[in-house]
Amino acid sequence: MKAAVYTRYGPPDVVQITDVEKPVPKDNEVLIRVRAASVNPLDWHFMRGTPYFVRILAGLLRPKDRRLGVDVAGQVEAVGGNVAQFKPGDTVFGSCRGAFAEYACTSESALVMKPDNVTFEQAAAVPVAAFTALQGLRDKGHIQPGHKLLINGAAGGVGTLAVQIAKSFGTEVTGVCSTRNVEMVRSIGADRVIDYTQEDFTKRGQRYDLFLDCVGNLSLSACRRVLNPKGVYIPAGGSAGRWMIGPLVRTITALVLSRFVSQKLVIFFLAKPSKADLNVMRGLMKYGKVTPVIDRRYSLSEVPEAIRYLEEGHARGKVVITLELTTK
Repeated sequence: MKAAVYTRYGPPDVVQITDVEKPVPKDNEVLIRVRAASVNPLDWHFMRGTPYFVRILAGLLRPKDRRLGVDVAGQVEAVGGNVAQFKPGDTVFGSCRGAFAEYACTSESALVMKPDNVTFEQAAAVPVAAFTALQGLRDKGHIQPGHKLLINGAAGGVGTLAVQIAKSFGTEVTGVCSTRNVEMVRSIGADRVIDYTQEDFTKRGQRYDLFLDCVGNLSLSACRRVLNPKGVYIPAGGSAGRWMIGPLVRTITALVLSRFVSQKLVIFFLAKPSKADLNVMRGLMKYGKVTPVIDRRYSLSEVPEAIRYLEEGHARGKVVITLELTTK
């Protein structure tokens, strides 16, 4: 079978599409015929091996696991002996390792059934971004009906899902994005949209109960300016250097400030895969409360180009890898 493989760290050119052995599911695993996968910042961090701390997991000098991709949607091809929830032919979505391939294996606990009204591409666009948006808003922000939420980077993969998830909670949402994305962000449910190229949203005097920051380009003092006295700041994105020095300084600063201000500055947030949260998203999509936004579609042979495009930082919603039904 074909799969996207990398044997050394570096730019997208290190990723090659090559023939690998078709995986065999273990007792608790499901073999998926991949119909779609989506690209996440996680993929390029593992591809480049930066920030360097990711090499503790991925391999110090070269990647231990040569395959990329974690968001998957497809059809069950085979199941292990202990699998009880799925059978061949079921359409599923969830998390796995090596999703940029014709076939992939994962635990049955990492999958849920795909709603019939959702395409494979839409389903594949959900897992990592949805875990970040849902867990950030619900678990860190304790979002409630009537809350005022500000989303910086509302047009990105996490941001577009966060807008819709927040509206399902009955929250008033203000999205921040560039000029070309204003109408799109408004169309998915944002009550107000601020064009950051025309206005500095940190100086307009409006304060919010929650601030989901999917960009990470602001000082902590600027973040505090947009929060109510007991507001919550939730980081959900942003760039990091090779050694992650900038985020480390930011973390130390937040720890110091937290002693003197009432606002809650969530200094570190790492979303975790969750079958329960996949089922939450399944319900939201099934009943039309969330519709994933897809920017561009690439074929399996174009995985390097897809990663390169996402890495540029201008994607509207999600970038997906689509595999034709005729692949063998």
